[in-house]
Amino acid sequence: MKITAVIAVVLLAVTLQVALARYMIGGRFMFDLVLVGVVFAALQWGPVAGMLAGTIGGLLQDALAGGIIGVGGLAKTIVGYFTGQIGTQFVLTRPRARILPLAVASIVHRLLMLSVTGLIDQRWPNISWPAMLGETGVNAVCGLIAFLAAEALPDAISRGRMSRRSSLSRRQW
Repeated sequence: MKITAVIAVVLLAVTLQVALARYMIGGRFMFDLVLVGVVFAALQWGPVAGMLAGTIGGLLQDALAGGIIGVGGLAKTIVGYFTGQIGTQFVLTRPRARILPLAVASIVHRLLMLSVTGLIDQRWPNISWPAMLGETGVNAVCGLIAFLAAEALPDAISRGRMSRRSSLSRRQW
């Protein structure tokens, strides 16, 4: 597990979430990029990385959102661990294959958040299934973009290095 890579993914996800927060609809997020980052880390580096990303990302998101601190951290830690376990049990190498665990993780995360919040508030909150499914769809699209970028980035970097080397070698006698 690469701790610096996990922390970088989480910080990037939190930064993008905060930067795109103005696109909220009705006072609620229609996407959760921190969850996408947690699932990305869990599928990329395993369950321990998923737990670490979930804890850091969830606590940062809770602190920035102004809600009950710890609820998001707990939910994202649980989701990150189990998503990492699924990623180690099944070989999910293609970006499109990783969308299903991300979609399931989005739904499970939202239900965990509602359940823990309901236990704290001593009343069960209303579940908006269309909003939850909309958030799941947007998270899946964002995750697909992240997985495709992560797959294409090493090849693009190596092609860039090769083109620089070949252009330098042409200048030699």
